[in-house]
Amino acid sequence: MCTNYAAARRDYLFRHYGVMPPDDPWRDEIYKDYAAPVIRRTSGGPEPREALLATFGMVPRKHISPGVKVFDTMNARAESIGEKRSFCDAWKKLQLCLIPAEAFFEPNYETGKPVRWRVGLADGAPFAIAGLWREWDEGEEGKAYSFTMLTVNANDHPLMKRFHKPGDEKRSVVIVPASEYENWLESRSMDEARSFLNLYPAERMAAEADPAPPRGTPKPVLNEQ
Repeated sequence: MCTNYAAARRDYLFRHYGVMPPDDPWRDEIYKDYAAPVIRRTSGGPEPREALLATFGMVPRKHISPGVKVFDTMNARAESIGEKRSFCDAWKKLQLCLIPAEAFFEPNYETGKPVRWRVGLADGAPFAIAGLWREWDEGEEGKAYSFTMLTVNANDHPLMKRFHKPGDEKRSVVIVPASEYENWLESRSMDEARSFLNLYPAERMAAEADPAPPRGTPKPVLNEQ
């Protein structure tokens, strides 16, 4: 699973993904309930897709009912996505999105202790993670959006099996090849969408230790106008 990633920079959204960036800024590293850009298909207008800001986690903390134990929805398992209440409606409606990223972070326990590693593409290029989005009615504040990342089993993946606690199932986010961006967003059925939920080739990925900054270190907003 992935609970922290480096969002693509503002200038990449147009140059690499072909969309205009949202007006509001976002942080360079994204955690639960942080706003970050996602790309979805449009229902009309001059452009086939658009970028908008959404919060990381399908059910934002503020939408968890009082008295209910806080739960995480940053990741959605591909195997059960059509059954889980937090995700099934968006999945059945094919509310698919691309999550622009430069890297994602996973814990490596090979030293006996968790060490944060940075995972990305071998050529250093930005990429897109397969996701789902949903809309929230915030009353007078208008509409808001949230998203989750789709994950698949990675027990046999040469790179991704190196992460997470020993004995735990290994999982990986789904990296959508750049040549398939439009096809993923335009999926016409759940079966077609599921055909994209595959592991990315290990030889085209790279990873290295990248310890997290000490607690309290400011997280600057890098993606401003």
